[in-house]
Order: sequence, then structure tokens, then C-alpha cells
Amino acid sequence: MKVSSLVSNVPYLCLVSILLLSSCLVSNRSDSMKEQSIVNPLLCDPEQGICELPGEKSSSAHPSMEASQKPIRIIYFTDPICSSCWGIEPQLKKLKLEYGHLLEIEYRMGGLLPSWDIYNSGGISQPADVAHHWDEVSAHYDMPIDGDVWLEDPLSSSYPPSIAFKAAEIQDHTRALLFLRRIREMVFLEKKNITRLENLLQAAQEVGLDLAQFQADYEGKARQLFQEDLDLGRALGVRGFPTLFFSDTLQNRLTVYGFRPYSHFENAVLSLEPEAGASKHEIDPSWENLFGHHSTLTTREFSTLANQSKADSEQLLNALLAQNKLQQTRTKNGVLWIMPKTKP
Repeated sequence: MKVSSLVSNVPYLCLVSILLLSSCLVSNRSDSMKEQSIVNPLLCDPEQGICELPGEKSSSAHPSMEASQKPIRIIYFTDPICSSCWGIEPQLKKLKLEYGHLLEIEYRMGGLLPSWDIYNSGGISQPADVAHHWDEVSAHYDMPIDGDVWLEDPLSSSYPPSIAFKAAEIQDHTRALLFLRRIREMVFLEKKNITRLENLLQAAQEVGLDLAQFQADYEGKARQLFQEDLDLGRALGVRGFPTLFFSDTLQNRLTVYGFRPYSHFENAVLSLEPEAGASKHEIDPSWENLFGHHSTLTTREFSTLANQSKADSEQLLNALLAQNKLQQTRTKNGVLWIMPKTKP
């Protein structure tokens, strides 16, 4: 899959998901980018949890957004290899379970890593330089991430998996989200290079996508859809990932930027829809219910949804493992718990 045409058109570059603990950063680049070094991206405000380039401001002018059928619409800018986006998975899962009846979430790909050819700054000039950073953010987010993929089979770009998500979405939105989850598990836990077509096809098959259509769309119209995501991100002034734009039916908007506690996401909903609290769904914390909604969960995800300590969660999950009710994928930085597939 060639991505050079998209790389040449993308107006920004973000690598802070790989490098930092709070959020991925996007920076505008001029036509002379190849002749100049990028401003050091290791400039962040740890108190605010935001990493921004000096002198850059996000645009406050938002283009018109289509009305949602539900009271709250979220436009979520993310990327398959964004570690900060992986870090907020527990918060997003809880938000969907408690307020999913009021929310529509539109996933947009942000173009985190166009190519290593245009990046050389801050002591990071090659994939091997980022391996230990992923191990560091794994501890910070308490989510399993194995940085050794950058040593063993490094990714050249995040564009192929982003285009692949758009190809999956053409077929089925629900399966596309399962596909995104699966390729993230591949890269963060299994150290698989998700720029490789064989890995993308494996993930597509596992979530039940039509492989012939998937590959045709991946090589065809999904590229244009991805470019539209990049263009929209630039129009909205998106400079980092994760960025979530919350809007109501009156086009009032709030933004949640970067890794944030769950309260920030819930407060955005309640600020736009004050009556939402009255219809909030209480989550059934039983393991059968939680794994009924999600066939795989990290320990942090399970403890967040079950509203119990990590220690209590580990005790329960290990007991279920011993009873063969769960399986696991264990990494050096954490565990993914898996509900076994029922045999037909």
C-alpha cells in the first residue's frame, strides 16, 4: 500500500502519543519542512496534561456539524497507534455503557505518523528511539503496551491502519470499531506491525468483514475517506490526540483533549444535556455482563467498569482464568483478558 501521496498532502505531524504521557501532538508544516527540523515536541504542560508546540493555537472556528439523531454527538479524532488514545479506552467504555443511549460517536483518523522521512527532532529520529517511551506510558496509563515492536518490527507509518479502518467502516460501523480494537491489541500487546497487509487482513477476518471488499476498499475509496478525515482535522484545528468534540442539537460545543479522568468526559455530557444524569444507566458490574459487552478487556478496563480496585479485579480475573472461564494474553507490561468464543 503506497501512502506517499497522502503523506505529501497532510498538513500536520504528531508523534507525542509515542513520546509523551498526556496526548499526541500535531504541528503545522510548511512546504520547506524537509529542509527544516521540526520544533522539539517534548514541550508539554504536565499539570494540564496537554502537549503543544510553542506559538501554535487551535482554531476556534468550527465548520458546521451535521445534526445527530441523539442529543449528544461526539467527533473523536484518534489514530490506531496513539498510545494516549489506548489510555482512554477505560473512560470511553464506561461513557458508552452509562450514556450510550444519548451519544453518537463519530471516529475520525488523525494521521499520527505519516512517515519517518519527515521527522527528525527531539532526539527521536528512528523507530528504535521510541521503544522505551511506550513502556513508560504503559505504566502511566496502567494499560498494557509493549514498546518492543519498535525494535523487532517497527512501523513506518500509521497511515495504512488508518486507511484500513476507513475500509472497514465502509462495510459496517460496528465491525469497524471491533477492527480498530483488534489492530490496537495487535500493535500494543502482540508487537505486530499493523502496516503489513497480512496483519490487517487477519484482523478483518477475525471481526467478520468481507475480505475481498475490505481489500478493494483499502486500495480504493478508503484512501479518499482518510484524506477527508485529515482535512476535517485541520479545519477543526485539531493538534493532538485524543481530541473529542462534544456537541448538542443547538451546536453548543465542548472539547476534551488528551488523557483525562472519567469525570471530564461525563461532565461534558452533563454540561450539554443536564437531564442526562436522570437517565444514566447503572452498569451491571458482573464479569458475565462486562465480557458480554466486550470480549476482551485489560485489567484497568475491567476494574473501571466494575468499579472496584485493581487488586480485587486481578483476584477475580485470575480465579476465572483458573476455572477456564477466561483466557489471557500476557505481556511484560500487563494482561489482556479474553472471553473464549463459544463453539458452534
